[in-house]
Amino acid sequence: MGYADFRKRVREGAPLAGTFVKTPAIPVIEVLAQSGLDFLCLDAEHAPFDRASLDNCLAVARALDFPVMVRVGDSSPREILQALDYGAVGVVVPHVETLEQAQAVARAARFGLHGRGFAGSTRWAGYATRPMPEVLAQSREETVVLAQIEEPDAVEICEQIAAEDGIDGLFVGPVDLSVGYGHDTADNSEVKAALARVGAACKAAGKGYASFVGTGGVAQDWAETYGVNVFCIASEHAWMRTGAAEAARAVHEIGSS
Repeated sequence: MGYADFRKRVREGAPLAGTFVKTPAIPVIEVLAQSGLDFLCLDAEHAPFDRASLDNCLAVARALDFPVMVRVGDSSPREILQALDYGAVGVVVPHVETLEQAQAVARAARFGLHGRGFAGSTRWAGYATRPMPEVLAQSREETVVLAQIEEPDAVEICEQIAAEDGIDGLFVGPVDLSVGYGHDTADNSEVKAALARVGAACKAAGKGYASFVGTGGVAQDWAETYGVNVFCIASEHAWMRTGAAEAARAVHEIGSS
């Protein structure tokens, strides 16, 4: 697929499989790029990514032409600018709670008055080898901005957030949202209603709809039930542990019958 087509497929509702990456290491990017996944999302909110490790991982992703987003640590322009300048195809912005915050996030990720600062000497811009019009066009065509809906108040205005021009899709955080509703499990009626409402908002606005799911089977169910099309499935941590546990279990069963 590559970077050029990713934003179009997000917004058109194409089913896209990815995962959260928690380990700031280049080989993780290289291995998962061979997996058949459509994208990765480096988790700079909940994992130990610093500026250097983000830069290194995104350099490899660009070299492989493999779409990698960054879940930034917060919604500040500094966090968004750094991720995009290093080469991310887009950002997932946590805890977008108000329309004003969504508008600010959209400005920070886009060039224009009071928006993203222009620097032609970054990796994303080709290290000063490309003309400004070409770089600006790349931003318009490529950059993906997903606003995370993680609070009940955000669900109540999800239609307005989805309608913002600079927002390419909404990302429901089912666990944070469950905690916000006062539940201790993500399997509850309020989150299910929120998933349906956000899905309807994304469909009406012609935007992508993303969420975290634990398995591919849940992804299939949520695509049909709620209209989710962009899936962050588990993480490389979960997959390593699952694979190791299955292998260990098989060995430990030897001679047990």
